Amino acid sequence: MNREDFPLLTQDIIYLDNSATSLKPKSVIEAMNDYYTNYSANAHRGDYDLSFKVDQAYENTREIVKNFINAKSLEEIVFTSGATEGLNWIVKGFFENLLEAGDEVLITTSEHASNVLPWFNLVKKIGIVVNYIPLDDNYYVTMDNVKKAITSRTKVISIAGVTNVIGDARPIKEITKYAHVNNIFVVLDGAQMVPHMKTDVQDLDIDFLAFSAHKMCGPTGVGVLYGKKELLGHLEPINLGGGMNESFDSPDETYYKPLPTRLEAGTQNIAGVIGLAEAIKYIENIGYDKIGEQEHSLRKYLIDKLIHIPYIDVINIESDSGIVAFNVDKVFSQDVAYYLNKYNICVRAGNHCAKILKSSVGVTNTVRVSLYFYNTFEEIDNLVELLSDYDKIVKEMI
Repeated sequence: MNREDFPLLTQDIIYLDNSATSLKPKSVIEAMNDYYTNYSANAHRGDYDLSFKVDQAYENTREIVKNFINAKSLEEIVFTSGATEGLNWIVKGFFENLLEAGDEVLITTSEHASNVLPWFNLVKKIGIVVNYIPLDDNYYVTMDNVKKAITSRTKVISIAGVTNVIGDARPIKEITKYAHVNNIFVVLDGAQMVPHMKTDVQDLDIDFLAFSAHKMCGPTGVGVLYGKKELLGHLEPINLGGGMNESFDSPDETYYKPLPTRLEAGTQNIAGVIGLAEAIKYIENIGYDKIGEQEHSLRKYLIDKLIHIPYIDVINIESDSGIVAFNVDKVFSQDVAYYLNKYNICVRAGNHCAKILKSSVGVTNTVRVSLYFYNTFEEIDNLVELLSDYDKIVKEMI
């Protein structure tokens, strides 16, 4: 579907690593090239036509993002380098100043490192407690387990909307509703969710959200931090410098600009922001319904074939996304990836930055296939054919 829009797919490769980063359509590439070629000035700096054009393109993207996730106001949209930076800002700029020793943050064992390590840092720094919402037999989060995990000390629930190994979609709206009744904040890692399903921040009523452009057909090095305005206003700027201040005559006479500018110090990734706008337009033009339908059809097709190969163990037979994690019996996951690479098939192998998931699934490393709408059934046939010859896999490892 739409494969002709992706220049990289003209090469002789099968790209099945979309959870790590997605491919970029021509419209995104051309929009960024147009900026670099025809109006490559800074944003919010110059009093001349080229700079005004940059300002317009940059702030137009903010409007596009606001509508894309249905935020209430432009002040709630902050551009970052990606979901990792956004999550770190949320923890360091907001919760480090709010939480106290003994306060509890709930995550799960299937979270990405970017939604684990910042909280671990607060354990060491101020003495918060990190605990885990138990996963069910399919490694899913259920409302029953959320309710069981919450204690009188719980102040934050910080979880991915869709996880990057299991690929399960969490019941975020229900979690948020219950959390807010108990005066608990909800932080959403949207890196794997926003590229694949509609994310309406007002409907979900989440407090903070972070996601990246590069996992949704956009460029690397740019992302979005969303926060409810009344909360984002209390987020301490992590980066201080040009563009975010009104004046600074002395330490006691330093004044910052209002949201969102005060959180965007220095020259931003302007080309990336412009590329993000085009990526959003591209995804919305296709439609999430079509994207989801294609991903689910491809995944079912792949699972139906893999479960009939006796030496392959599929970790997440049930999943809400296009992610399939598996292992080949007695073969190290990265050796499988190396074998597939010989035939120009790109998959991910390892722990996928979810290093505490092993405590739940019982294995440290897996091979991960992550599908997107431009993948095909023929590509899956090629993958399965190569995985169907165990002797060949073992022989070509040597």
